[in-house]
Amino acid sequence: MSGGIDPHQRLAEAEARAIAAREQLTGTLNQLQERLNPKLLAERAAREAADAGSKAARVGVETARRNPGAVAGLSAVAGLFLARHRIADLFSRKGTTDA
Repeated sequence: MSGGIDPHQRLAEAEARAIAAREQLTGTLNQLQERLNPKLLAERAAREAADAGSKAARVGVETARRNPGAVAGLSAVAGLFLARHRIADLFSRKGTTDA
């Protein structure tokens, strides 16, 4: 064979490339399995939810500190809303106690 690479050498190079590609694929699959592990995904989601909850709480506290009147008003409205049936009962009893 003139000017060409030895077929055995070409085969050896091809096998070496195949082995390298297989190792890379195996590594990628291992990384995917690790990333998609349900336990790790659940832990990550719980951690992110806790972080988001604590951030929301901090923002809420800071907002309440900056606007105490609004918080007091909102608390009053919420209390009245929750007690609306009792308040309605008090007004309806006053009107029907004529006996």
